[in-house]
Amino acid sequence: MIKSLQNHSGKILFAVVLTFLSFLAYNLYIAPVQGFENKFIYLLKTYGYVILFAWSTLEGELGLIMAGLLIHDGHMNLYIAIFIAGLGGFVGDQVYFYTGRFNKAYVHRKFKGQRRKFALAHLLLKKYGWPIIFVQRYMYGMRTIIPISIGLTRYSAKMFAFINLISAWCWAALTIVPVWYFGEEILKVLHWAKEHWYLALPFAIAFGGSIIYYFNKATQKVDRKTLEKEINSEN
Repeated sequence: MIKSLQNHSGKILFAVVLTFLSFLAYNLYIAPVQGFENKFIYLLKTYGYVILFAWSTLEGELGLIMAGLLIHDGHMNLYIAIFIAGLGGFVGDQVYFYTGRFNKAYVHRKFKGQRRKFALAHLLLKKYGWPIIFVQRYMYGMRTIIPISIGLTRYSAKMFAFINLISAWCWAALTIVPVWYFGEEILKVLHWAKEHWYLALPFAIAFGGSIIYYFNKATQKVDRKTLEKEINSEN
């Protein structure tokens, strides 16, 4: 039974995502309020923990930010939200890990165009060891690749699960707590951005672009000969 679940971990994640999106769409449609924004807020207040768990499985900080704001307004409990968000993040990475561990042919076929990232993930694991598991949640562009890549190696599944669980709860706390604490200030900023979106949009684009640029440069700094050797060793 367990082995069967592990072998179909990728399909399980797809089913979870599809179910989550269907759940959102249906409940948005039947929400007893007018307007998409009001419907979405109603949905968060009604099914907050369920949505938080599913969103955290996909490791989206936006879900955690929303949870922090709901906690600030008194619609969710801080400790329960951190526990559930961390559990969701843990489940998501475990699925990615077992996708690599038991579906190697599928991974090599599906991610053929991302061999450089997989090679980089292997190099980071060799160089830094277990801390790379702890910080991979903050490495945009590598967050899915690293758990799958570690699954492709002989790294201990028990050790990965333990570090992954601690990392997920830290990730949840480090995101939710500041949003909860500075909730009033964040709400004021969001209100200003909503009314002055034409001024806020360039800042959002610049911020997002700088993050992408930073991680692209960090990837390029890796020694090319070593990276090519790692890529060839996977073939």
